[in-house]
Amino acid sequence: MNNKQARLTSSEITGLWTQYLQETMAICIIKFVLKNVKDPEIASLFEFTLTLAEKHLQMLESIFKKEKIELPKGFTDEDVNLNAPPLFTDIFWLNYIHDMTLHGLAGYTMSFSVSARKDIRNHYYQCNIDTMDLYNKSIEVLLSKGIYQRSPYFSTKNKSQSITEFKYVMDLFGDKRPLNSMEAGNIYFNLKKSIVLKTLIEGFKQVIQDKDIDKFMNHCLNTVSKNIEVFSSTLEEENLHSPRLLDSEITDSDIAPFSDKLMVFHTGFLFHLATTYYATAMITSMRIDIVGHCDASILRDLKTIASFGKILINKGWMEELPVADDRQELN
Repeated sequence: MNNKQARLTSSEITGLWTQYLQETMAICIIKFVLKNVKDPEIASLFEFTLTLAEKHLQMLESIFKKEKIELPKGFTDEDVNLNAPPLFTDIFWLNYIHDMTLHGLAGYTMSFSVSARKDIRNHYYQCNIDTMDLYNKSIEVLLSKGIYQRSPYFSTKNKSQSITEFKYVMDLFGDKRPLNSMEAGNIYFNLKKSIVLKTLIEGFKQVIQDKDIDKFMNHCLNTVSKNIEVFSSTLEEENLHSPRLLDSEITDSDIAPFSDKLMVFHTGFLFHLATTYYATAMITSMRIDIVGHCDASILRDLKTIASFGKILINKGWMEELPVADDRQELN
């Protein structure tokens, strides 16, 4: 069958639908940042990000229109208050946009890998190229300002050798071997993302008035704080440094720059992603205590995600994806 005539698969629709929600949310956030950011380098970075998001959104709208699929509502100008004072500093937003590029690369790669139609593959291929450009730009600004946080350095003197004893995984007497580079790298990588999430939640909590949402944010904050505590302690035990917290990059504003819906969705979305990163860290770790910590973090995050789903449904914010044909009804 000709690719141009092929119907979209369920995987392709899901990827496009999810990206539409994320791009509309990103545009709201970027517009607010551009209204308040003072640093010209960071402003230029967000202007470039806005250009990419709007380009991606136009492509998505074109695909949905061509396929006669109704667009999700997503997020609109009603979800951002451009007159609100800054909630975070320029430095936080720089760390934030760099962190979001990592999520974008993971998401676009997944969507690319489950797409069959050529136009959809081409779309995600270009999205990946765009996001890699953004990643390069963001890391260069972080480096130029001397605030990029590198993962721990490891000695490269060791000769290649095979693992010959089971105590490499677990020592019955409780002794632990040093972390290997993959384990330390995964822990550091996940800590950086968790720290950005923690700061985001604390800022959101500062401006939320709804009691149910405040309770949800407290749950989120307790979960991410526990995860940070566990893995920071693991690095500390190995005399390895952890990324610095970004709590000081929150201003004293008590006026919400975004709608409750956007803040809840963004928080829950990042918890969804966190479970995949912890799962990757778990299956690539060979020290049994690290595997246990990852497993416990996933369980904590899954409980938070369940609360996220409930609040979306209770508030009427969850949009239904296209569903399979009901054959019984058709008959």
